[in-house]
Amino acid sequence: MNNHYMIFKKYDMVPMLWGFVLTLLCCHSANDGTIDQSTGLTLDPDFSFNYRLDDPDWAFNLPNELEEISGLGISEDGQEIVAVQDEDGILFFINPYNGEVIRETKFWKDGDYEGVEWVGNTIYVVKSTGTIYEVINPAHAEQEVEKYNFFLNDDNDVEGLAYDKANNRLLLACKAQAGHEVEYPHKRGIYAFDLSKKVMEEQPVYFVDADSVRHYLDQDPGIRKLEKLVAFFDPDEAFGFSPSAIAIHPLSGHLYITSSVGKMLLVLDTTGRILHIEKLSKKVHPQPEGLCFDPNGGLYLSNEGKGGAPKFYRFNYKPRN
Repeated sequence: MNNHYMIFKKYDMVPMLWGFVLTLLCCHSANDGTIDQSTGLTLDPDFSFNYRLDDPDWAFNLPNELEEISGLGISEDGQEIVAVQDEDGILFFINPYNGEVIRETKFWKDGDYEGVEWVGNTIYVVKSTGTIYEVINPAHAEQEVEKYNFFLNDDNDVEGLAYDKANNRLLLACKAQAGHEVEYPHKRGIYAFDLSKKVMEEQPVYFVDADSVRHYLDQDPGIRKLEKLVAFFDPDEAFGFSPSAIAIHPLSGHLYITSSVGKMLLVLDTTGRILHIEKLSKKVHPQPEGLCFDPNGGLYLSNEGKGGAPKFYRFNYKPRN
């Protein structure tokens, strides 16, 4: 396959009541004497957000066939990334160091595929309807595919898939309504698929709750400086946060959830408590749809092309001293 690349080197739960003090990230002076507005806020004084998501360490353009890239997963050793796009039933294997597509393999017919995860020798793909495809021995002659259907459907609009190694399960993040028999208004639900029993839990194991987010935004008048965040979570407007990708940090176990709508990222702890909200730069992240971590905490994030080249970024893990 003839691909062309441009490389730029530079640079388990119920809804929680959250009651701790909001700490606003400090603003800093720019070289021209103006004040740079912070792009994020940390809700736990013991948490540090160790990435600069407006400043990728590596940036690659992916081939046009991945213009609608919708999910990322990574091998256990971090040496290979797998991606899906939301039209073709194809797995794309990517070199994480240069963004080159190494190989491809067909796993199913065309469909709206939204998330992918790599677990040992098996790759899991999720459709927007919640259907899970278990691809055993992918890209080999003995490749096999098992298909699992449960109660989730188009109304839930599943967009994110994460491997929760500590609990031997997959997490499915819903972009639209949470619940199937009982609806949870003003919430986004995250469901769990048990990898040993191959069953989906009936109730969400995590929520992102509109009222709880707004409560935190009201804790400190200083947050008003983050005007776009405040406006996005306006109580007079519908809850717009819509998960587009989810991944679990390999060192902390925290959940990282992006929303293409509103261009932001939330970090939750293992109980579902919000630790951090980050506003993403629209210029850098026009449509964030894929997210994964390497074993050392390196963060990979992909963006759909939106008529141009799809983007593939690496952000190094930079813990503060």
